[in-house]
Amino acid sequence: MCGRFVGFRSLHELKKTFPIDKATCEVTENYNVAPSQEILAIIKHDKENWLEKLHWGLVPFWAKDISIGNRMINARAETIETKPSFRNAFRKQRCLIPADGFYEWKGPKGQKQPMFITLPESKPFAFAGLWEIWHKKNDPNMIYKSCTIITTEASDSVREIHSRMPAILKPEMYETWLDPLKQNVNELKHILKTGIVTELVSQAVSKNVNSVKNNEPSNIIPLPGF
Repeated sequence: MCGRFVGFRSLHELKKTFPIDKATCEVTENYNVAPSQEILAIIKHDKENWLEKLHWGLVPFWAKDISIGNRMINARAETIETKPSFRNAFRKQRCLIPADGFYEWKGPKGQKQPMFITLPESKPFAFAGLWEIWHKKNDPNMIYKSCTIITTEASDSVREIHSRMPAILKPEMYETWLDPLKQNVNELKHILKTGIVTELVSQAVSKNVNSVKNNEPSNIIPLPGF
């Protein structure tokens, strides 16, 4: 799964790495991104890629209220095309979610050690995501934009920490993934199998990250002795 991650790049840095034509939000660093928070996402509008902020925890357009989003922070790649909560967005509303790394916890219950996982070269990357717009019944002015991070079976580099990992797209997949006209389910599923990054590195970090209140650069400093 993916329940916490990190993003600390400036807008200038993000534009150098990702296909962003327009930013509609402020970009701030966050060393302990948690579900329900607003997070950065890249979405295609007509022919432009916009950087926006969406609530982490997808709320389908048909939901009665937004509380369902608490259970929708991740979508499994293996069943994404059949789940009612995700199948519409999978075909038509995909996004990129920029990040610099993510946290996972290793070890027995009560002794779990947080690990910070990122690319070997420490470059920013993008999770494969889905997004939705929800309108409150009888109140068209109430609009709630949300997203979810797609997860897949962990690669060899992550498996000893956790059995699942977020799907991190290869840069050459970005434009295809964002294109809402690309709706062939088999082709999209193929991207989630062969168009993702599998070689990652991990390091033990402070247990301060266990609390979302702790949002400091020191969260990702490697612990000595690990």
